[in-house]
Amino acid sequence: MSAKQVSILGSTGSIGESTLDVIRHSSDFEIYGLSAYRNLSLLLSQCEEFNPAVAVLVDESLAEQFSKQLAQAECDSELRVGIDALDEIASNDGVDIVMAAIVGAAGLASSLAAVTNGKRLLLANKEALVMSGDLFMESAARSGAEIIPIDSEHNAVFQCLPANSASNGVSSEQLKYVSKIVLTASGGPFLHLPLTDFASITPEQACNHPNWEMGRKISVDSATMMNKGLELIEASHLFGLPAEQIEVLVHPQSIVHSLVYYRDGSVLAQMANPDMRVPIAHGLAHPQRIDTAAKPLELAELANLSFHAPDLERFPCLRMGIEAASSGGTAPTILNAANEIAVAAFLENRIKFSEISLIIEEVMSKIPCEAAASLAIIQDTDKHTRNLSNELISKEF
Repeated sequence: MSAKQVSILGSTGSIGESTLDVIRHSSDFEIYGLSAYRNLSLLLSQCEEFNPAVAVLVDESLAEQFSKQLAQAECDSELRVGIDALDEIASNDGVDIVMAAIVGAAGLASSLAAVTNGKRLLLANKEALVMSGDLFMESAARSGAEIIPIDSEHNAVFQCLPANSASNGVSSEQLKYVSKIVLTASGGPFLHLPLTDFASITPEQACNHPNWEMGRKISVDSATMMNKGLELIEASHLFGLPAEQIEVLVHPQSIVHSLVYYRDGSVLAQMANPDMRVPIAHGLAHPQRIDTAAKPLELAELANLSFHAPDLERFPCLRMGIEAASSGGTAPTILNAANEIAVAAFLENRIKFSEISLIIEEVMSKIPCEAAASLAIIQDTDKHTRNLSNELISKEF
């Protein structure tokens, strides 16, 4: 059997690098396409090691510089430039699997291109479903695309659902046995920090996650627990369950990644050390299993596993995520866009950590929610929200 061809959207990020590490140890997969926004040095080294057919550089201003570097490198990769090139490596007829690892709304179009063209999409970009959930899943159903979630929590749920479940169409027959799903959350680095200290939190502190190695944006989302609000919205679309059947539990050890409760009283949980190579390997090989370099879980070495309900006063971003999931329509798009702008402002030291939630809440109160009936409506709402968020930060913070 020939090796499956893989395109990685965002190969220079943490998920992209972990995906390459899994593929490095398996002969079942070959790289068709790699992409980066502007990280030339890492993209070049990846091309030299994996020799993809296509290398995509999104930042067109660096195209000439990278073209020269690529020409001198020991690889045969063709350079394509610009945002549209992402869609090309996501939809190419020769591609079997697409890893969607671009952070934020920037990953929506290429992820949608993959599902529209019937690929197996390994979805690490939660924002794509948060923004366009119904449209995204409908597109996958029409094309026959297979969506396998890569977020550790959603991948855990996927593994605990009845056999042969597919996240692009979990049947009502399969779901009738499920009473609820529970997404676990580490609580981030400030789980026990006094609320009076939140205003003085620095970007470096917020990006220092106790369990996971992640990019800066998602690390801040973990610190505010917005990531769990976004994941709740994503789970509702992936698994076809209303928000009322999805719960969040704080589990600081990050060993139990999620749980599925069944009507007969059974609870299935997926466990592993906090290492993204585990869900990535599962997504690549499903329904088979492949080896990874992840450290095996040794239960006897664990002192304890604890769980408790989240404090929504401490983490208002999670509360807003739950509310947006219940509201539906464009509410998740507004939530996501306002959060992206606020987090970027915090990382640039323009606002305080404690002001992230204040900005999001004010923006959501000013933009009415409507039905997300088309991609044009979603994109217009996203643009309007970003503009308003930037105006608010400039005027008030």
